[in-house]
Amino acid sequence: MTVKKVDISIQNISKIEGHADLDVKVRDGRVQSVNLKFTDNKRFFTQAIRGQSVETLPQAVSRICGTCSIAHTMCCIEAIERALNVPVSEQARALKKLTMYGMMIRDHALHIYLFALPDVFEKDSVLDFTGEETQYLKDSFDVKRAGNKLTTIVAGRAVHAPYPVPGGFSVIPDIKELRALIPELKLAREKVMKILGVYARCDRKYERETKFVALGGEEFNFLGDYILTSSGDEIKEENYFEHLDKVVIPYSQAVGYEFGDDTYMLGALARLNLNKTNLHAQTRRDCAKYLKLFPSNNIFLNNLAQGIEIVHAIDHSIEIISNLKLKPEEPPKLEYKDCQGIGVIEAPRGILFYRIALNKDGAVKDGTIITPTQQNQINMELDIKKIVQAEIERGTSKEVIQYELEKLVRSYDPCISCAVHFLRVNWI
Repeated sequence: MTVKKVDISIQNISKIEGHADLDVKVRDGRVQSVNLKFTDNKRFFTQAIRGQSVETLPQAVSRICGTCSIAHTMCCIEAIERALNVPVSEQARALKKLTMYGMMIRDHALHIYLFALPDVFEKDSVLDFTGEETQYLKDSFDVKRAGNKLTTIVAGRAVHAPYPVPGGFSVIPDIKELRALIPELKLAREKVMKILGVYARCDRKYERETKFVALGGEEFNFLGDYILTSSGDEIKEENYFEHLDKVVIPYSQAVGYEFGDDTYMLGALARLNLNKTNLHAQTRRDCAKYLKLFPSNNIFLNNLAQGIEIVHAIDHSIEIISNLKLKPEEPPKLEYKDCQGIGVIEAPRGILFYRIALNKDGAVKDGTIITPTQQNQINMELDIKKIVQAEIERGTSKEVIQYELEKLVRSYDPCISCAVHFLRVNWI
C-alpha cells in the first residue's frame, strides 16, 4: 500500500566528508520537497582570502579542506599562474600531475574502501566486516599509503603540501626515492583491481537522466585543458563561470549551481563518461570489461569509476616516474600587477573553480571559489526525490527508504568538511 503522508529527517548523514542533513516531505503519496542541507559549508573563505599575499595564498586555501587540500592548493596556483603569466616548465607539469595522482589515489581509496564498501556488503561500517571482507580493509591501508607516499615525496606532505608554488616546486624530489616507490604502487594496483570486481558485480542502480560535466584534454589527467559536457559542448576553462547559474538554497549553508538552466553532475562518473578513451593504455586494457559500463546514468557506478581512476593514476604515475629526469629548477620570480586569473582543475569529486583578482602589490583584491559538491547539490536532491517516490509507490518501509537515501548520497562521495557519524532519523 502506498504511504500517503510521511516526513523523513536524517540528521548528520554518515560516512561522508562533512556534515549534511536531509528532510523529505511526502503528502498524498507524492514527494513534495527534498531539502539536502549542507550544515558546515558557510565558512566565508572568499572573504578570508582578501588581502592575503599571493605568496602565502596557496597554503592558506589548502586549509579549506583536509582531504582535498592538494586540490585547493593546485587550483589556486593555476589561477595565480594565469593571472601573472607565470611560465610552467615540463618538469613542473610532470610533478604537478604526480601530486594530483597521489591525492586521487589516497582520497578515492578512502571512499571506495571505508565509506561506500560497507553499503555493498550491507554492513553498517568496516568494523562489521567478517571473513574475506576484512581483507579489503587491509588492502585499503596499502592503497592509501601508496598515494600518501607519492604526494609526500613530490609535494612535501600528503595534506597541506608545502612544495608546490606558482611556476614550479620549491623543493625538487629525489628521483631515487620516487623510483623506489614503484613496487609499492604496483602492489596497490593489484589490490584495487580486486575491488573493481566487487563494485561491478553489485547490481544497485540509481539512474536519472542528467548532464555530465568534466575536464577534457589529450590525456586523462586532473589538470585538464578544457571543459566537456555530455551535450557535446567544449568550453574554454576561462569561460566556465559564464555557464553557471547560481541558485540560492535557503535551507543550506552552500549556494547551488545549474549549468545553463540544467542540473548536472561532476566527479569520477562524469570524467569516465566523457573522457574514458584517454585513460592510460594499460588501464584501458586491464579494465576493459568495466569500461564497457560507461557512459552511464547510474550514480552508483561513480564508485567503480573512482576505482578505475586509481588504476589510471598508478599507471600514469609509474610511466612518468620511469621516464622522469629531474634537475635543479628555481621557480620563476613573480611580477605583480593588477590582474585576474582563473584556475580550473578536477578535485576528487569534480571540477573546482578559482577566480583570483590581484593588485599591483601582490595582494588578493577579490576571489571566487566554487567547490564540486556545491555544484552537485541540486542534482543529488533530484535523485533523492526520484528514489523516494519509487520506493513509496512500492510500499517500501521507512527504514529501507532511509538506508537507500544514505547509500545514494554516499555514491556521490560528497565532501562537505570531514567525516561524521550518524545520529538519528525522525519520522512524523
